[in-house]
Amino acid sequence: MGRESSLRPEYQILAYVTLAKERVLSSNCLCLLAKSEDEAKILTADVAKAMKADVTKLTNGDYVIIRV
Repeated sequence: MGRESSLRPEYQILAYVTLAKERVLSSNCLCLLAKSEDEAKILTADVAKAMKADVTKLTNGDYVIIRV
């Protein structure tokens, strides 16, 4: 194993898309409140494409847009 195995990837949270108003918190990333599941999917896809980032859907139904 080389040096690469000891390096941890650095994840940067770029955006958070949610349907629940109480989960929108102040942070360094963009927080978007969607009105429906369809709107959340569209917002997530558009923002991730624009930022050339990856999307993860959380178990609570929210989306996190990250860059490694």
